[in-house]
Amino acid sequence: MATLRGKTIFITGASRGIGLAIALRAARDGANIAVVAKTAEPHPKLPGTVFSACDEIERAGGKALACVTDIRCEDQVVAAVERTVQTFGGIDVLVNNASAIQLTPTPETPMKRFDLMHQVNTRGTFLCSQACHPHLARAANPHILNISPPLSLAPRWFGPHVAYSIAKYGMSLCVLGMAEEFKGGGIAVNALWPRTIIATAAVQNLLGGDAAIRRARRPGIMGDAAHAVLTKPSREFTGRFLIDEDFLRTEGVTDFSSYLIVAGAEPLPDFFLPD
Repeated sequence: MATLRGKTIFITGASRGIGLAIALRAARDGANIAVVAKTAEPHPKLPGTVFSACDEIERAGGKALACVTDIRCEDQVVAAVERTVQTFGGIDVLVNNASAIQLTPTPETPMKRFDLMHQVNTRGTFLCSQACHPHLARAANPHILNISPPLSLAPRWFGPHVAYSIAKYGMSLCVLGMAEEFKGGGIAVNALWPRTIIATAAVQNLLGGDAAIRRARRPGIMGDAAHAVLTKPSREFTGRFLIDEDFLRTEGVTDFSSYLIVAGAEPLPDFFLPD
């Protein structure tokens, strides 16, 4: 069975939600995880910190390194990459998961929030990819995985929240470009996106609260899908825009009931899905 044992994975936004789920699945294999996130102290609306995530990772069987990092800051990202390499000897995988969201129309989007989304989503993804690249280039089976949607120019995905859509699709454009740029060096670059909403703090706080959570799936589905991507041969599996459920079906998964928050509930579809 394919494994991430002994691999070093640099995950942004890994203190909670999808990032933590990806980390925990890798930890069960015995991977080394750099937990790269801003939250050092408990937040009233955001569960988990860098340090609590490290505790969970180590209980799951992995090794963890707490990297309190604002990925908008180049010096902090470079320092986190250097600490990871010093601690674990290299970097095999980068997961660009950190993201900022605000679903407001143009007149109601403060430029401060516009800047935040672009600095975290697009710029942060580019910066982390750039900083990790020299180490990925030396890895045996290197992967970059962006938690971002399939590319689309459908107006319905832009009209309600132009600023967020541009920033989120910026992460996907990084996949398109870097997969082509890095293929000669054998570095895989792929995107993974959930078919349904996932029970995260963003869904709880911004997308419908408890009612939405009752129709969500657990983050573990993204952890399982990411594991399947990251154990593929990097020279053969790159430039893909994957949907978690569809991809897991190709891997032989047929029963998704264990991922439901509420048994029997019909999960709500996520944004940015193809028709």
